[in-house]
Amino acid sequence: MSENVTSNPRSLGAVWRRLPVVHQLRQSVGLQRGMLVAGLVITGIFLLTAIFAPLLAPYSFNQLRDDAGRFSPQEPPSAKHLLGTTVGGFDVLSRVIWGSQTALLVIVFAVLLSIFAGILLGLVSGYLGGWVDRVLVVIADAVYAFPTLLLAIVAAIVITGGESDLLGGVLAASISITVVFVPQYFRVIRAEAVRVKSEAFVESAKVVGARAPRIMFRHVLRNSTRTLPLIFTLNSSEAILTLAGLGFLGFGIEPTQAAEWGYDLNKSLSDVTAGIWWTSVFPGLAIVLVVLGITLIGESLNDLADPRLRARRRRRGSTAADAAAAAAPATIETEGAR
Repeated sequence: MSENVTSNPRSLGAVWRRLPVVHQLRQSVGLQRGMLVAGLVITGIFLLTAIFAPLLAPYSFNQLRDDAGRFSPQEPPSAKHLLGTTVGGFDVLSRVIWGSQTALLVIVFAVLLSIFAGILLGLVSGYLGGWVDRVLVVIADAVYAFPTLLLAIVAAIVITGGESDLLGGVLAASISITVVFVPQYFRVIRAEAVRVKSEAFVESAKVVGARAPRIMFRHVLRNSTRTLPLIFTLNSSEAILTLAGLGFLGFGIEPTQAAEWGYDLNKSLSDVTAGIWWTSVFPGLAIVLVVLGITLIGESLNDLADPRLRARRRRRGSTAADAAAAAAPATIETEGAR
């Protein structure tokens, strides 16, 4: 079976076209394709930088000296320190690279926890209904009404008590962000579960004697996750901003345990007034670029998932094809007359 698939170029092409990213690229056109490609490139660079941070960073995130001696504080960009050093003597390039790894860890933990909790609660609420649904909806609406950063700050203080190591800080920041994101997944999955549970195939499963857990996870859940990739991308960018906000306000990961862009921005505020720009520009630029890349992917996926926009693109494509077909005979007649 595998040999037939491997030896058949058509089968390989069909599998390749069904891959999510390739499928979205084939659907996109014009500016939308450019946005999607730009977002994928920026996000890909971010992922590679985070994964290979130990190999790419010239120094450790908390390294203050090498064989030549102690690093000079607030040193401008040079051959030894390509992006300069901070007021504490840390290498800015190394802090930016290691900060990408911290951001990726928080995104993975926060979004996975949010998806698991939000899907489970939304599925139970939407399928069971009744008083369970009413209680969960009230709680989700109450949490959703709080400002995102304020809720994350309160959760971070409760979880860590103000101090944490790398693992504890990543988990604390992830749980703090999870508290904010769970209501979003809950509302989406609940709405889909309410819609799907009235479908004929669900009623048929009940008739043949299938139990509620099997119906929920095998039938309802499989048909309720269409919009999760879009929410995942949008929440990833929001997770980076929330993490940076926590670090900027001093409620994030301890600076001696990990590099974090928000904390570095906080420490560079006094440098800006003194004309020392490199300590704030590069961490801020890293936040902007990563959020921009993920947001471009999310917005492109949102456009591609909208049936109205797909119909509009088809109409534009058919109009352009009709115009080209109408112009072709006129061109032939003109050349014949000549």
